[in-house]
Amino acid sequence: MTKIKLFSLCLFILAFGGRAYSQDFDQSQNSGQSPNFQQIRIGYVNSDDILSDFPEREQATEQLLVLSKEYEKELQLMQSEYNKKYSDYITYQSSLAENIKLRRMQELTELENRMQEFMSMAQQDIEYQEKEKLQPLRQKIYEAIRQVGIERNYTVIYDLADPGIAFVTLQAEDANTYVKQKLGIQ
Repeated sequence: MTKIKLFSLCLFILAFGGRAYSQDFDQSQNSGQSPNFQQIRIGYVNSDDILSDFPEREQATEQLLVLSKEYEKELQLMQSEYNKKYSDYITYQSSLAENIKLRRMQELTELENRMQEFMSMAQQDIEYQEKEKLQPLRQKIYEAIRQVGIERNYTVIYDLADPGIAFVTLQAEDANTYVKQKLGIQ
């Protein structure tokens, strides 16, 4: 994936850099001046690496581990209850009346379903908690990227952890309207 990003970055530099040079060269030819080269600065970051260096991330990770262990303990209790009922069912199966067998099988099925639902809910909650705890850190990272882009006069900064662009210069032109016009979208 990194090779693809690097290749597309090189293509961007060649296409945009060549066009900027040819425009400057054409303008200088017409005006009799020497070419005025516009400095194009491209940077990259890896927001996942930056995030892993945050001290607050370690604290968030510890909180998530505690939550995960709580869910694991609860699941173990449910599993113990299931194992006991299953063991009782197997042990006394031959001596039980048919209605009692069916009721106990239904209880086992219900316990299995509750365990599945619990695992699903626990996983969703852990993912939600992770997002909630890490989102402020990610926001700090993207704000810092924006500030660095402005301060260091970058044209664009790519984030290797995310296929999108993390920063675009303030002088960049929004081409959405042109693309919409080309597609006939209002």
